[in-house]
Amino acid sequence: MEAVTRRMGAAEWGFLLALTAAWSGIFLLNRFALESLPPLTAVFLRLGFAAPLLIAVVYLQGDRLPGTLSAWGAFALMGILNNALPFTIFVWAQQSIASGLAAIVNATTPFFTVLLAHALTTDEKMTGGKIAGVPLGLAGVVVLIGPGAFAGLDRDVVAELVCLLAPISYAFAGLWGRRFRTLSPTVAAAGMVTSSALMMAPLALWHDPPWTLAPSTLSIAAVAAQAAVGTALAYWLYFRILKTAGATNLLLVTLLMPPAALLLGALFAAERFAWSAFGGLGLIFLGLAAMDGRPAAFLRRLAQAGSVAAD
Repeated sequence: MEAVTRRMGAAEWGFLLALTAAWSGIFLLNRFALESLPPLTAVFLRLGFAAPLLIAVVYLQGDRLPGTLSAWGAFALMGILNNALPFTIFVWAQQSIASGLAAIVNATTPFFTVLLAHALTTDEKMTGGKIAGVPLGLAGVVVLIGPGAFAGLDRDVVAELVCLLAPISYAFAGLWGRRFRTLSPTVAAAGMVTSSALMMAPLALWHDPPWTLAPSTLSIAAVAAQAAVGTALAYWLYFRILKTAGATNLLLVTLLMPPAALLLGALFAAERFAWSAFGGLGLIFLGLAAMDGRPAAFLRRLAQAGSVAAD
């Protein structure tokens, strides 16, 4: 994360809110997709629809996909860590838990990223707000899962625990993705999504033979929206914000996604949440705010202004 936070203009805020909406809606769309599609097929269709869209953008921009085995091997591992594995974990878990809870668990990704970066890199060690933020975030996970974990591992608790593997996978993907810095962001996204789609295809066909499926119009529309908006467009927005506003401002998406996902789940799926969900979200939010640093800096400026006024 860069030391200096770049200023966000109106365009950057617009892109940020659009990305928040695109990614927040993924969890609700998972719920709709699962109404008539099994998890592996839902993931494959999302990736299979998104891959040609991203490839088309690559060539429309005048770029080309690499043709070496080493490049596609790197794309394949990135596709597993950033797409195939976490997408499958979330859709499997959402057979038992609400979309809003899945979004809250997803918000823990920065905490695992910081821990792994501290352990596995030499240039991203934990300092300051990161040291304060990680324990708060992990405490939020404990509160989110709640006392049910100690009373017995029922299906919902197991699903929430399995969900934690997804942000851990995303954290590893963030570290692996450092090797793609020299590539066009669109090329990296297209290679990653195409690789993961090709890997998911045989798994879905083997586990869910097409002739056994009877997908509804709602489920097909949900995976199509996930592919076009939540994957292809979202990756374009992600890299656009990263280029013009920087990684620190991009962290704001993680702050905004869980409340938006909770709202969408309540409005369109009648989801209701226990106190533990909001308590966990509050702690995770505080941890993310500590890592981001801007709320603390704002409070310091207010305190300094008050001290000057008092003098």
